[in-house]
Amino acid sequence: MIPMTVGEIADAVCGTCAQVDAKAVVTDVIVDSRQAAPGAMFVAIAGDRVDGHEFASAAFAGGACVALASRMLDGPCIVVDDPVLALGRLAHWVRVHRLQCTVVGITGSSGKTSTKDLIAEVLSRRGQTVAAAGSFNTEVGVPLTILRADEATKYLVLEMGMRGEGHIQYLCEIALPSAGVLINIGLAHVGMLGTIEGVARAKGEILEGLPSEGFAVINADDAAVVAQARRTSASVVSFGTAASSDVRATDVRLDDQARPSFTLHHDDQAVPVSLLLHGEHSVLNALAAAAVGVCLGVPIEDIAEALRAATPRSSWRMEVHESAEGWTIVNDAYNANPDSMRAALQALAAMGSGRRTWAVLGEMRELGDLSESQHEEVGRLVASLGIANLICVGEATRPVEAGCSQESSTTRVMWAPGPDEAIDLLRGELAFGDVVLVKASRSIGLERVSEALAPKDPS
Repeated sequence: MIPMTVGEIADAVCGTCAQVDAKAVVTDVIVDSRQAAPGAMFVAIAGDRVDGHEFASAAFAGGACVALASRMLDGPCIVVDDPVLALGRLAHWVRVHRLQCTVVGITGSSGKTSTKDLIAEVLSRRGQTVAAAGSFNTEVGVPLTILRADEATKYLVLEMGMRGEGHIQYLCEIALPSAGVLINIGLAHVGMLGTIEGVARAKGEILEGLPSEGFAVINADDAAVVAQARRTSASVVSFGTAASSDVRATDVRLDDQARPSFTLHHDDQAVPVSLLLHGEHSVLNALAAAAVGVCLGVPIEDIAEALRAATPRSSWRMEVHESAEGWTIVNDAYNANPDSMRAALQALAAMGSGRRTWAVLGEMRELGDLSESQHEEVGRLVASLGIANLICVGEATRPVEAGCSQESSTTRVMWAPGPDEAIDLLRGELAFGDVVLVKASRSIGLERVSEALAPKDPS
């Protein structure tokens, strides 16, 4: 973070200083009081379950020099109308007045975080790069990421999520990206937006605010994405497997761990790439990163080198762990929607060729009226891919159980009320060489299954 005085911050956010030295210097911005240290500003956010104002005293005890709050506190504070909106105003002020970096914004229905990580890998070959930690993609996470940048930052890579129309527009107004990446448009969040057309409108906001001298990076293999390109005046650069793509892949193939290799093309250049990531869907994520690199002047050989070296940076996204007992656990439990579920199951089928496979699946949330039919479709896909064993976790997965049972007489279908029961079931059944995929929406907590069966090395 670029150090700022409390007075400068108060001016930037239109706040009022109370019980604080306006000359005190802030060197970090936090929303978790447990991260407090000398020089930190604690942003007191009132959420649905907890009110950050109640933790301000703990932040002060940890060394925080000031809090950004919506009411007076018993301690140094900047009082504002809404701390979340004020955090956005501060990030925008810093973006406009202090930062000289190129900002890349990324959104899509699935694969945002993995693509963000790959873009950061590519751009870091050309200069200091700051990227969102994990899935810091909200009206809180995006400003916090912007504030991590400093004068030496050359590239700032931001993941942008949404819960409705106008959300991505708001994030773009804060961050002012000069390159926007639209990975795909699918059924994730259709329960909030009502239709896939509503999802497309909301996701396409990332292209609208781009400057005419900027770049709109779009997936040429996704017709819904291509249709959004008309909303931008920026230069459009496409990626995909179609011959018409500006950046494309040919000769895609998978090894026995479902790690893709392909030939990367741009203009008349072609270079081989072998990824350390799992799943054929990683190819499109890599192409998106390559397209951003091309737009920003990274040589294709450097792009390929970065992609070859990339490993998963963010937790619970196609993380592959080998247990001491000899089984393979694929932890993809960070989130789930129909598209990401399909990609993960296809990866399981590829990794499990000649081995016994297990799909441990939980609910996909935010699907609205499409929930039952989409869960049934997942069950049918499990059957069609020849997955040997299916464990459905939670009452909401009954349609998955039904869809698979109706489609296949070879897949063994089981049901567990929760993660603990799924763990018990697996511990009694797994054998050397088995491959297990664990996937569900984040709130289901299925990462506990992966962590119980193949705990990470604490080192």
